Amino acid sequence: MSYWLDSTGDPPLAPPPSPLPDADVVVLGAGIAGITTAYLLKQAGLTVTLIEAGDRLAAGVTGHTTAKVSSQHGAIYASLTSGFGADTARAYGAGQQLAIDWIETEAAAVGGEADWSRRDSYVFAERSSSVDDLHREAEAAAAAGLPASFTTETGLPFEVAGAVRFTGQAQFHPRRWLLELATRIPGDGGTVVTGTRAVGLTEGDPCVVTTTAGEIRARHVVVATHYPVFDRGLFFARLEPRRDLVVAGYTDDGAGLPAGMYISSEDRHSVRTTPAEDGRTLLIVGGEPHRVGARTSVARHYVQLAAWARERLGLEQPAYRWLAHDLTTVDSVPYIGRFHPRSRNVWVATGFGHWGMTNGTLAGLLLRDLVTGVENPLTGVFDPQRVTVRQSAAEFVKANAYVASRFLGDRVDALVARRGVDSLPPGAGRVVTDGARAIAAYRDDEGGLQCVSARCTHLGCLVVFNDAERTWDCPCHASRFGTDGRVLAGPAVRPLPAVAPPA
Repeated sequence: MSYWLDSTGDPPLAPPPSPLPDADVVVLGAGIAGITTAYLLKQAGLTVTLIEAGDRLAAGVTGHTTAKVSSQHGAIYASLTSGFGADTARAYGAGQQLAIDWIETEAAAVGGEADWSRRDSYVFAERSSSVDDLHREAEAAAAAGLPASFTTETGLPFEVAGAVRFTGQAQFHPRRWLLELATRIPGDGGTVVTGTRAVGLTEGDPCVVTTTAGEIRARHVVVATHYPVFDRGLFFARLEPRRDLVVAGYTDDGAGLPAGMYISSEDRHSVRTTPAEDGRTLLIVGGEPHRVGARTSVARHYVQLAAWARERLGLEQPAYRWLAHDLTTVDSVPYIGRFHPRSRNVWVATGFGHWGMTNGTLAGLLLRDLVTGVENPLTGVFDPQRVTVRQSAAEFVKANAYVASRFLGDRVDALVARRGVDSLPPGAGRVVTDGARAIAAYRDDEGGLQCVSARCTHLGCLVVFNDAERTWDCPCHASRFGTDGRVLAGPAVRPLPAVAPPA
């Protein structure tokens, strides 16, 4: 479990009415984008129904972040400037700064505890060969109007060759902040529904959303479900699912720990601290990036990350570990806008690239304006049909070539590796074949065997066992399932069906 989930409870929400009420806007997904959007639209005077498939709000991707609230998203501004021009880089940075300032202003207005604090942010490198790239990034970011400069002083307890520093960035407790907003949505035309999954959408005027609790009609629908449910707009072909791992542990007083927020431009190791309730300091360390469903041991990656945290930062005993799972677009700019070119009242927010605290907040601000018809000069940069997506053809081809290789290659591998389940130890899972069937077999700690179909219910790719989280993960489009087949994350909306064990 992540620290953000462990350190917060759940607000007492009134049971939703039955049947679910029609609304001006239905928002699907109660992460940072969905909650912020629903909150802002209610403030704008619209009736809003917020629907979350899980039982807890802000407990998915948002509840598994490192919670840096920064316009410094790795070394992005040099690549945006060289690839798409200075205006794109400037607009991207302006959107992130807008999100930071809005959170701070709104938090002061609504009150509540969010552990908000301003911190400097750093992208650092340890190799001298990376310094020229850091200089270019600092220059591009400064030209985009951001508080950026090159420095060799970071406060990290190990030697670095250089860094790009952004001053006046921030960090917070994301779940405390979002629960504060969520409790202000119900009543006066606002409804929050958990444990309810959207499984269908008919576009029109009104739109009809089919859920596991019945149908809802709405003038507008916002799809903020991390990976967009419903295969429209070809988002499954324009997003790459990536994950970083996180370990976190306590120190007595934080003495000697760095005061800023840090991420490596070379291997994505990240570092920050946060005060805990008992006066101790929690050190949060991220790293070990890889694609969801890659042929790799996630458990081994956790071991390697914990070793790095111990050697570099003295973190002897992690108290928490979690997955930071997100989606990256082909041009590294989120998709925020119309769900597909012909849609008139269905909207989407996705592809935050591990920087969802500002991108998710910005999504809420832009979607409020799009739904209410307010002109916003930033909407074009984040439009899912923007020109820069078409200019990124090479990334599009590369991402889909990987999916095609997994779709076909995994079937060949499964047919060749005809190992059975008798040798499967407790706590382990394996995809096995039985004739034409591909079976995801898991043996629990008591020795019981659970078997479900190994074909993802989204587009039929074969799932892979995640040995750290004990889940079945789809390598093509990042759907995740429990060992019993239940959907943990989309784009799949149907569970893996139970099947008979192999003969």
